[in-house]
Amino acid sequence: MQNLTPLEAGVVFWGERDNLAEIRSLGVRCGQFITPGGMPLNRSTAELWTAADFTIIAVFAAYEGEDYADIPTVQRTVGFVPPATRDARERRTIELSDFAKSMNVASIGCHIGCVPEDAGHPDYIGVRDVVRRICDRAAGNGQTFALETGQETAAVLLSFIRDVDRPNLRINFDPANMILYGSGDPIEALRMVGPLVQSVHAKDGDWPPANVPGALGKERPLGQGSVGMERFVNALREIGYHGPLSVEREVEDQQERLRDMAMGVALLRRLTGA
Repeated sequence: MQNLTPLEAGVVFWGERDNLAEIRSLGVRCGQFITPGGMPLNRSTAELWTAADFTIIAVFAAYEGEDYADIPTVQRTVGFVPPATRDARERRTIELSDFAKSMNVASIGCHIGCVPEDAGHPDYIGVRDVVRRICDRAAGNGQTFALETGQETAAVLLSFIRDVDRPNLRINFDPANMILYGSGDPIEALRMVGPLVQSVHAKDGDWPPANVPGALGKERPLGQGSVGMERFVNALREIGYHGPLSVEREVEDQQERLRDMAMGVALLRRLTGA
Protein backbone atom coordinates (compact mmCIF):
# COMPACT_ATOMS: atom_id res chain seq x y z
CA MET A 1 0.00 0.00 0.00
CA GLN A 2 1.42 3.34 -1.08
CA ASN A 3 1.17 6.63 0.76
CA LEU A 4 -1.19 8.61 -1.46
CA THR A 5 -1.30 12.40 -1.38
CA PRO A 6 -4.49 14.21 -0.28
CA LEU A 7 -7.01 14.44 -3.16
CA GLU A 8 -4.73 12.39 -5.41
CA ALA A 9 -6.24 11.67 -8.83
CA GLY A 10 -7.02 8.08 -9.69
CA VAL A 11 -9.48 6.35 -12.01
CA VAL A 12 -12.41 3.94 -11.98
CA PHE A 13 -11.64 0.80 -14.00
CA TRP A 14 -13.45 -2.39 -14.99
CA GLY A 15 -12.09 -5.88 -14.46
CA GLU A 16 -12.96 -7.30 -17.87
CA ARG A 17 -12.67 -4.10 -19.90
CA ASP A 18 -9.35 -2.69 -18.76
CA ASN A 19 -5.89 -3.95 -17.90
CA LEU A 20 -3.35 -2.70 -15.40
CA ALA A 21 -0.80 -1.54 -17.99
CA GLU A 22 -3.43 0.54 -19.76
CA ILE A 23 -4.61 2.12 -16.52
CA ARG A 24 -1.09 2.88 -15.32
CA SER A 25 -0.36 4.53 -18.68
CA LEU A 26 -2.75 7.28 -17.58
CA GLY A 27 -0.13 8.27 -15.02
CA VAL A 28 -2.17 7.32 -11.94
CA ARG A 29 -1.15 5.33 -8.88
CA CYS A 30 -4.59 4.35 -7.60
CA GLY A 31 -8.14 3.50 -8.61
CA GLN A 32 -11.44 1.83 -7.85
CA PHE A 33 -11.95 -1.66 -9.25
CA ILE A 34 -15.44 -2.50 -10.61
CA THR A 35 -16.12 -6.22 -10.96
CA PRO A 36 -18.70 -7.21 -13.62
CA GLY A 37 -21.30 -9.73 -12.50
CA GLY A 38 -19.88 -12.68 -14.41
CA MET A 39 -16.22 -12.13 -13.63
CA PRO A 40 -14.54 -14.81 -11.49
CA LEU A 41 -13.58 -13.50 -8.07
CA ASN A 42 -10.55 -15.70 -7.62
CA ARG A 43 -6.79 -15.63 -7.14
CA SER A 44 -6.07 -15.40 -10.87
CA THR A 45 -8.21 -12.27 -11.17
CA ALA A 46 -6.60 -10.74 -8.10
CA GLU A 47 -3.12 -11.35 -9.48
CA LEU A 48 -3.95 -9.45 -12.68
CA TRP A 49 -4.52 -6.31 -10.63
CA THR A 50 -1.83 -6.66 -7.98
CA ALA A 51 1.18 -4.35 -8.24
CA ALA A 52 3.38 -2.75 -5.61
CA ASP A 53 3.11 0.67 -7.23
CA PHE A 54 -0.68 0.68 -7.72
CA THR A 55 -3.25 1.01 -4.91
CA ILE A 56 -6.78 -0.32 -5.25
CA ILE A 57 -8.89 2.00 -3.12
CA ALA A 58 -12.08 -0.06 -3.22
CA VAL A 59 -13.64 -3.01 -5.00
CA PHE A 60 -17.14 -2.40 -6.35
CA ALA A 61 -19.79 -4.86 -7.45
CA ALA A 62 -21.79 -4.64 -10.65
CA TYR A 63 -24.42 -7.31 -11.13
CA GLU A 64 -25.65 -9.36 -14.06
CA GLY A 65 -28.97 -8.10 -15.39
CA GLU A 66 -28.57 -4.46 -14.41
CA ASP A 67 -29.71 -1.91 -17.00
CA TYR A 68 -29.19 1.86 -16.81
CA ALA A 69 -31.27 2.83 -19.85
CA ASP A 70 -33.55 5.20 -17.91
CA ILE A 71 -34.82 5.71 -14.38
CA PRO A 72 -37.75 3.22 -14.54
CA THR A 73 -35.38 0.55 -15.86
CA VAL A 74 -32.88 1.30 -13.09
CA GLN A 75 -35.68 0.95 -10.55
CA ARG A 76 -36.58 -2.49 -11.96
CA THR A 77 -33.10 -3.95 -12.43
CA VAL A 78 -30.38 -2.35 -10.31
CA GLY A 79 -28.95 -3.38 -6.97
CA PHE A 80 -30.78 -5.24 -4.22
CA VAL A 81 -34.26 -3.84 -4.88
CA PRO A 82 -35.50 -6.44 -7.44
CA PRO A 83 -36.70 -9.36 -5.26
CA ALA A 84 -35.96 -12.01 -7.90
CA THR A 85 -32.21 -11.30 -7.88
CA ARG A 86 -31.76 -10.09 -4.32
CA ASP A 87 -30.44 -13.31 -2.77
CA ALA A 88 -28.01 -14.01 -5.60
CA ARG A 89 -26.65 -10.47 -5.48
CA GLU A 90 -26.24 -10.66 -1.72
CA ARG A 91 -24.19 -13.85 -2.16
CA ARG A 92 -22.13 -12.18 -4.87
CA THR A 93 -21.40 -9.20 -2.62
CA ILE A 94 -20.38 -11.45 0.26
CA GLU A 95 -18.03 -13.19 -2.18
CA LEU A 96 -16.77 -9.76 -3.26
CA SER A 97 -15.91 -8.89 0.34
CA ASP A 98 -13.81 -12.04 0.69
CA PHE A 99 -12.18 -11.35 -2.70
CA ALA A 100 -11.30 -7.79 -1.67
CA LYS A 101 -9.82 -9.09 1.60
CA SER A 102 -7.56 -11.41 -0.41
CA MET A 103 -6.27 -8.29 -2.19
CA ASN A 104 -5.84 -6.36 1.10
CA VAL A 105 -8.51 -3.85 0.06
CA ALA A 106 -10.36 -2.31 2.99
CA SER A 107 -13.46 -1.00 1.21
CA ILE A 108 -16.19 -2.55 -0.93
CA GLY A 109 -19.22 -0.87 -2.49
CA CYS A 110 -22.05 -0.90 -5.00
CA HIS A 111 -25.28 0.73 -6.13
CA ILE A 112 -27.95 -0.80 -3.89
CA GLY A 113 -30.74 0.45 -6.19
CA CYS A 114 -33.64 2.87 -5.84
CA VAL A 115 -34.72 2.07 -2.28
CA PRO A 116 -38.33 3.05 -1.50
CA GLU A 117 -38.69 6.08 0.78
CA ASP A 118 -41.35 4.25 2.82
CA ALA A 119 -39.45 2.40 5.56
CA GLY A 120 -42.35 -0.01 5.89
CA HIS A 121 -42.28 -1.12 2.24
CA PRO A 122 -41.26 -4.80 1.83
CA ASP A 123 -38.49 -3.87 -0.61
CA TYR A 124 -37.09 -1.28 1.80
CA ILE A 125 -37.02 -3.86 4.60
CA GLY A 126 -35.47 -6.48 2.31
CA VAL A 127 -32.70 -4.17 1.11
CA ARG A 128 -32.03 -2.87 4.61
CA ASP A 129 -31.55 -6.40 5.91
CA VAL A 130 -29.25 -7.35 3.01
CA VAL A 131 -27.10 -4.28 3.66
CA ARG A 132 -26.89 -5.16 7.37
CA ARG A 133 -25.64 -8.67 6.57
CA ILE A 134 -23.11 -7.38 4.03
CA CYS A 135 -21.87 -4.81 6.53
CA ASP A 136 -21.40 -7.55 9.09
CA ARG A 137 -19.38 -9.68 6.66
CA ALA A 138 -17.33 -6.66 5.62
CA ALA A 139 -16.66 -5.77 9.25
CA GLY A 140 -15.37 -9.29 9.83
CA ASN A 141 -13.02 -8.71 6.90
CA GLY A 142 -11.87 -5.35 8.29
CA GLN A 143 -13.75 -3.39 5.62
CA THR A 144 -16.20 -0.58 5.14
CA PHE A 145 -19.18 -0.95 2.79
CA ALA A 146 -19.82 2.14 0.67
CA LEU A 147 -23.18 3.01 -0.91
CA GLU A 148 -22.94 5.04 -4.09
CA THR A 149 -24.96 8.24 -4.27
CA GLY A 150 -27.44 9.38 -6.88
CA GLN A 151 -30.43 7.08 -6.94
CA GLU A 152 -31.99 8.87 -3.98
CA THR A 153 -31.76 12.27 -2.33
CA ALA A 154 -29.13 12.88 0.32
CA ALA A 155 -31.83 13.03 3.00
CA VAL A 156 -33.26 9.63 2.03
CA LEU A 157 -29.77 8.10 1.92
CA LEU A 158 -28.96 9.40 5.41
CA SER A 159 -32.24 8.08 6.78
CA PHE A 160 -31.55 4.65 5.28
CA ILE A 161 -28.02 4.57 6.69
CA ARG A 162 -29.32 5.45 10.16
CA ASP A 163 -31.88 2.66 9.85
CA VAL A 164 -29.27 0.08 8.81
CA ASP A 165 -27.34 1.07 11.95
CA ARG A 166 -23.92 -0.37 11.15
CA PRO A 167 -20.73 1.58 12.03
CA ASN A 168 -18.85 0.50 8.88
CA LEU A 169 -21.54 1.68 6.43
CA ARG A 170 -20.19 4.59 4.40
CA ILE A 171 -20.80 6.61 1.21
CA ASN A 172 -19.05 6.68 -2.14
CA PHE A 173 -19.95 10.16 -3.34
CA ASP A 174 -20.60 10.62 -7.05
CA PRO A 175 -21.58 14.23 -7.84
CA ALA A 176 -22.63 13.50 -11.42
CA ASN A 177 -25.09 10.83 -10.32
CA MET A 178 -26.96 13.39 -8.22
CA ILE A 179 -27.43 15.38 -11.43
CA LEU A 180 -28.05 12.47 -13.81
CA TYR A 181 -30.89 11.15 -11.61
CA GLY A 182 -32.18 14.62 -10.73
CA SER A 183 -31.64 13.83 -7.04
CA GLY A 184 -30.39 17.23 -5.91
CA ASP A 185 -27.54 19.70 -6.07
CA PRO A 186 -24.34 17.70 -5.53
CA ILE A 187 -22.60 20.38 -3.47
CA GLU A 188 -25.51 20.69 -1.05
CA ALA A 189 -25.73 16.89 -0.87
CA LEU A 190 -22.00 16.57 -0.19
CA ARG A 191 -22.22 19.01 2.71
CA MET A 192 -25.15 17.04 4.13
CA VAL A 193 -23.49 13.61 4.02
CA GLY A 194 -19.86 14.75 4.38
CA PRO A 195 -18.88 12.87 7.57
CA LEU A 196 -19.83 9.55 5.96
CA VAL A 197 -17.96 10.02 2.66
CA GLN A 198 -15.44 7.21 2.33
CA SER A 199 -14.50 7.66 -1.33
CA VAL A 200 -15.29 9.89 -4.30
CA HIS A 201 -16.00 9.50 -8.00
CA ALA A 202 -14.89 12.44 -10.11
CA LYS A 203 -17.59 12.36 -12.79
CA ASP A 204 -19.56 15.00 -14.64
CA GLY A 205 -22.92 15.24 -16.38
CA ASP A 206 -25.95 17.31 -17.26
CA TRP A 207 -29.46 17.29 -15.79
CA PRO A 208 -32.23 15.13 -17.30
CA PRO A 209 -34.37 16.81 -19.99
CA ALA A 210 -37.42 18.34 -18.34
CA ASN A 211 -39.74 17.23 -21.12
CA VAL A 212 -38.86 13.50 -21.02
CA PRO A 213 -40.31 11.80 -17.92
CA GLY A 214 -38.05 9.09 -16.51
CA ALA A 215 -35.02 10.08 -18.58
CA LEU A 216 -31.54 10.12 -17.12
CA GLY A 217 -29.22 13.05 -17.66
CA LYS A 218 -26.22 12.76 -19.96
CA GLU A 219 -22.74 11.97 -18.69
CA ARG A 220 -20.02 14.37 -19.88
CA PRO A 221 -16.22 14.43 -19.78
CA LEU A 222 -14.95 15.82 -16.51
CA GLY A 223 -15.20 19.61 -16.46
CA GLN A 224 -17.70 19.76 -19.33
CA GLY A 225 -20.92 19.08 -17.41
CA SER A 226 -23.01 20.76 -14.73
CA VAL A 227 -21.16 19.66 -11.57
CA GLY A 228 -18.67 22.54 -11.48
CA MET A 229 -15.48 20.69 -10.60
CA GLU A 230 -13.64 23.60 -9.00
CA ARG A 231 -16.63 24.21 -6.75
CA PHE A 232 -16.82 20.50 -5.99
CA VAL A 233 -13.14 20.22 -5.08
CA ASN A 234 -13.45 23.24 -2.80
CA ALA A 235 -16.47 21.65 -1.11
CA LEU A 236 -14.48 18.45 -0.53
CA ARG A 237 -11.82 20.49 1.21
CA GLU A 238 -14.51 22.22 3.30
CA ILE A 239 -15.85 18.91 4.64
CA GLY A 240 -12.33 17.68 5.41
CA TYR A 241 -12.14 14.97 2.76
CA HIS A 242 -8.52 14.05 2.00
CA GLY A 243 -8.87 10.78 0.09
CA PRO A 244 -8.33 10.07 -3.62
CA LEU A 245 -10.59 11.31 -6.43
CA SER A 246 -11.32 8.53 -8.91
CA VAL A 247 -12.14 9.76 -12.42
CA GLU A 248 -15.04 7.80 -13.92
CA ARG A 249 -16.03 7.89 -17.58
CA GLU A 250 -18.52 5.43 -19.08
CA VAL A 251 -18.72 5.51 -22.88
CA GLU A 252 -18.66 2.61 -25.33
CA ASP A 253 -15.59 3.64 -27.30
CA GLN A 254 -12.54 2.59 -25.27
CA GLN A 255 -10.12 5.08 -26.81
CA GLU A 256 -12.54 7.94 -26.17
CA ARG A 257 -12.98 6.73 -22.60
CA LEU A 258 -9.23 6.53 -21.92
CA ARG A 259 -8.67 9.92 -23.52
CA ASP A 260 -11.41 11.51 -21.42
CA MET A 261 -10.07 9.90 -18.23
CA ALA A 262 -6.59 11.24 -18.98
CA MET A 263 -8.04 14.73 -19.46
CA GLY A 264 -9.97 14.33 -16.21
CA VAL A 265 -6.83 13.36 -14.31
CA ALA A 266 -5.04 16.42 -15.70
CA LEU A 267 -7.96 18.66 -14.70
CA LEU A 268 -7.99 17.35 -11.14
CA ARG A 269 -4.28 17.89 -10.79
CA ARG A 270 -4.68 21.50 -11.85
CA LEU A 271 -7.52 22.02 -9.39
CA THR A 272 -5.97 20.24 -6.42
CA GLY A 273 -2.27 20.74 -6.93
CA ALA A 274 -1.89 17.04 -6.07
